[in-house]
Amino acid sequence: MESNSNTHLSFLLIIITTILSSLIDSAIACDMFKGNWVLDRSYPLYNESTCPFLEKEFNCINNGRPDRWYLKYRWQPHGCHLSRFDGQNFLEKLRGKTIMFVGDSLSRNQWLSMLCMIHSSVPTANYAVNISLIQDMTTYTFTDYKLKVTYHHNLYLVDTVKRRFGRVLNLDTVTAGKYWLGVDYLVFNTWHWWNRRGASQPFDYIQDGGRIYKDIDRVVAFGKAIVTWGRWVDDNVVKNKTKVFFQGISPSHYNGTDWGEPKAKSCSGQKLPLLTSTYPGASLPALATLKKSLKTVKKPVTLLDITNLSQLRKDGHPSAYGLGALDCSHWCLAGVPDTWNVLLYNLMF
Repeated sequence: MESNSNTHLSFLLIIITTILSSLIDSAIACDMFKGNWVLDRSYPLYNESTCPFLEKEFNCINNGRPDRWYLKYRWQPHGCHLSRFDGQNFLEKLRGKTIMFVGDSLSRNQWLSMLCMIHSSVPTANYAVNISLIQDMTTYTFTDYKLKVTYHHNLYLVDTVKRRFGRVLNLDTVTAGKYWLGVDYLVFNTWHWWNRRGASQPFDYIQDGGRIYKDIDRVVAFGKAIVTWGRWVDDNVVKNKTKVFFQGISPSHYNGTDWGEPKAKSCSGQKLPLLTSTYPGASLPALATLKKSLKTVKKPVTLLDITNLSQLRKDGHPSAYGLGALDCSHWCLAGVPDTWNVLLYNLMF
């Protein structure tokens, strides 16, 4: 009897060990950026009409967008579960801290989404706003928790300086870093302005090392800038004080051929996402360059790799329901940036 009992016990231990091993392997193997969009009627995570922070250019419903299905999709990774954003938990865990979004208007898209998500969870939370025109920075402080949620508008991360012969984009210097020192959570982004040309281009020359060029390959320039930014991270970020994230490359949808609809001239009229796991169009060269450049950074930097999952959301842009012009670059709020923040939330703690 005792031998039989020991056999059963051994068998049970083997089963338990196998299950635990499988769960550990699954957790390690799970990539939260690989998955697909699923219909979830509990979405969106907030009502845009009650968010006091939302700006007109992202408030698609208020601007007349008639369809609503784009609000009802949740990102589901393969093989793991994402915790739902809990604003109360977020406020408690970041009590007395600062989270700063640094970058172009795609960073503002994500920053406003975060503010709306917090407000939806804790609508009674008191807040104060501070706007610095000199620093090009806006901070909302949730006063009961002493939590600061900041947006620093910065197009390239590296410097644009005025010289006697014109404006120079310097790929080798990051003077704006003085505003990022001591911040607890930094979320960086740059890319959308790197291909600007003509009147909207805010520089006349590009400086790389000791040489100044009228122009160089913009993807190459972007990669060099990320390496420079990475040196700033290595030189200034205190490892156990600050967590650094990079938002990744947010895609645009101006050509339906990219997603298998050659008749679609743009994101205009798109009401549903692609429900596959992989975007059928070409990969973005900037993403490969970003990943390569991030490997040069010695301090920990977490890539918020939102490119593929956002490429699948051809339906998520303001289109004609932004500031007037066709916008297939930014995102409606509520919408896709909420998922970026759900992923950020799952990576922060």
